[in-house]
Amino acid sequence: MRLPETVEVTTGENPVGSVIWLHGLGADGHDFEPIVPELRLPRDLPLRFVFPHAPVRPVTINGGMAMRAWYDILSLDTEGRADAQGVRDSTALLEALISREIERGIDANNIVVAGFSQGGAIAINAVLHSTLRFGGLMALSTYIALPGELGASAGNRDVPVFMAHGSFDPMLPMQWGRASADKLIEAGFSVEWHDYPMAHAVCAEEIDDIRAWLQSVFAPVKLGSRT
Repeated sequence: MRLPETVEVTTGENPVGSVIWLHGLGADGHDFEPIVPELRLPRDLPLRFVFPHAPVRPVTINGGMAMRAWYDILSLDTEGRADAQGVRDSTALLEALISREIERGIDANNIVVAGFSQGGAIAINAVLHSTLRFGGLMALSTYIALPGELGASAGNRDVPVFMAHGSFDPMLPMQWGRASADKLIEAGFSVEWHDYPMAHAVCAEEIDDIRAWLQSVFAPVKLGSRT
C-alpha cells in the first residue's frame, strides 16, 4: 500500500513515542502542525507527531466538490452519513502509518492514534478493529462512523481515551460526540470526556488538557517501563 504524504514534527532527538494525528474534512496535514509547540511538552519526552494528508475525493454533501477527505459524507444524518468503504480504506492507510512507526522502532503501545472530526472517526475505527494495543486514542470533535461495527475487536478496551467536543459545534453537534463516548464506555472503554464553549475547533483550554493527557499516557515510557 502506498503511504499518504505526511507532515512530521519531532519535539526532540530519538523520539520515544509517536502521535499520528488525522485532520478534518477539507484541511490537510499542516492543520494541526502549529499545535505541537503550543503543547509545550517536556524535553525529556521527545515525541514524533505525524500529520498525514487525506486523499482528494468528491464529497457528496458539498455538491460533489473534490477536497481532502478521509471518506465521503453522504448526508447530514447521524446514521448512514459516512461512506463505509471510504472509512475502511482510510483506516487501512492509518494502519499502514502505524506499521511504519513500528518499523522505525516505536512500539505499538507507545503510539497514540488521534484525529479531529473526520480524522477522529478514522482514529476511533482503527482502535476498534486493531489487534495491536496502542498507547492511547485521542478523538476530537468527532463520532463513531460505523456504530454497527463497534464490537469488532476487544484488543484495546484498556487503552486511555481522550474525547473532546465544542458545546456550540454547528457542524457536528456535541450530542453526537457525547453519544459516541457513551457507546465506547458501554463497550468497556475508559473515556476521559471534555467539552468546551467553542464551535468546531480546538481551544487553548483543550490544548492544556491534551498536554496533561499526553504526559500521563507517556509517563511509563519516561520511567523506562515500556520497551
